[in-house]
Amino acid sequence: MSAGDGAGDGPVVEIVGASVSRAGQRVLHDIDLSIERGELVALLGANGSGKSTLLRAAVGVLPLESGTAHLLGRPVSQGRAHDGLGYVPQESADTGSIPATARETVASGLLSARRWWPSARDPRVDAALEAVGMADLAGRPITRMSGGQRRRVMIARALVREPELLVLDEPFSGVDVPTQQLIADLFRELSARGTTLLVVLHETGPLTDDISRAVVLDHGRMVHDGPVSERPHLDPGHGHPEDAAPLDECLGQEIHPA
Repeated sequence: MSAGDGAGDGPVVEIVGASVSRAGQRVLHDIDLSIERGELVALLGANGSGKSTLLRAAVGVLPLESGTAHLLGRPVSQGRAHDGLGYVPQESADTGSIPATARETVASGLLSARRWWPSARDPRVDAALEAVGMADLAGRPITRMSGGQRRRVMIARALVREPELLVLDEPFSGVDVPTQQLIADLFRELSARGTTLLVVLHETGPLTDDISRAVVLDHGRMVHDGPVSERPHLDPGHGHPEDAAPLDECLGQEIHPA
């Protein structure tokens, strides 16, 4: 699987002066973030620091109170900004109730405002399942899968779009060590092929040596953007609540505006 052609030679992600409020509370403060093609950027911080909020604002799921966000050279409000995006949010508590097989779930990742329901027999579906080590379980309902298996299916669902930019929120959460290693190996392969990755992590774990830059948030403010070895060690206290993504974000409808 390979990344497609971008909209230009500028940053793949460009966020300028981004602020977000939720329930009347400011949770992101004037964030500036630029990510170049091929980088593997880790977004780090204590629980409630604003990591998931920043990710969701970056892909257009949450509106910005102020500032701008561009993906692949286009404003996130434009539908074509998402053509080269693969997005894997935090797993919803309801994800396991979807009455669909792994193959059907991955095929749904090919949906867009410009295309009717895609075929589960599209060869890209099998390639994506193979990439995450789930080809043997393609016909199994995800209601009968472990959390780690469901996580791999959702990653395959993002990969089926052959994205230039892959954005993931805690991909190692709730998965065992061998699965973490499999996912890390996949990210290395994608990065080597030129895919840009922005990944929220609790700990850098198996990706420590592969991260281009670490971006650290603290109480909604960026406090570090540089080598992972130089990141500050922050108090693990909570800044503000960050809800898990609702189910429709896992299925991706929210990033395909008409």
